[in-house]
Amino acid sequence: MERIDNLFHSYANTSLGMIDPEGIETLCSDMEVDHTDVRILMLAWKMKAEKQGYFTLEEWRRGMKALRADTVSKLRKALPELEKEVKRPSNFEDFYSYSFCYCLTEEKQKSIDIESICQLLDLVLGSHFRAQVDYFIEYLKIQSDYKVINMDQWMGFFRFCNEISFPDFSNYNPDLAWPLILDNFVEWMQSKQT
Repeated sequence: MERIDNLFHSYANTSLGMIDPEGIETLCSDMEVDHTDVRILMLAWKMKAEKQGYFTLEEWRRGMKALRADTVSKLRKALPELEKEVKRPSNFEDFYSYSFCYCLTEEKQKSIDIESICQLLDLVLGSHFRAQVDYFIEYLKIQSDYKVINMDQWMGFFRFCNEISFPDFSNYNPDLAWPLILDNFVEWMQSKQT
């Protein structure tokens, strides 16, 4: 525990008493991982970090103990295992939902702007559902009905990727309770295909 704490303090902003975005960037560079790498988000998920860009001592301890890491090199070596853990279906939905909440940076914020959603979708879901994510991002960028995406729409898209046959939509039923944005997306895709 002492080594875990010492590692925390080597990155922490002493006046804040937590690791801030600058500390995270230093940690990333020490691990030789880009700070925009999805594994950094996975690390935050493992710590159950509440505030984007910040790790408290308690969150840090939780994550490091779970990953059995008390040095930078052990942490770097733990990343492939962490990735496997997150990609297990039993964990992935939780990680996907966490990644949305983690990006809510303001008090009482309930939705995320389209540009940020596009980046987040690409980061979190891109490797799983490349085609769906690429088309949905293209759709989000050209449509003008939505300026933001809420949690219901975010989780709806995940369910959509897992359940709907793509790109023929043969099992898509617009009468079921899909978020309206997905009905619009399917219509847009179908008109593109004709």
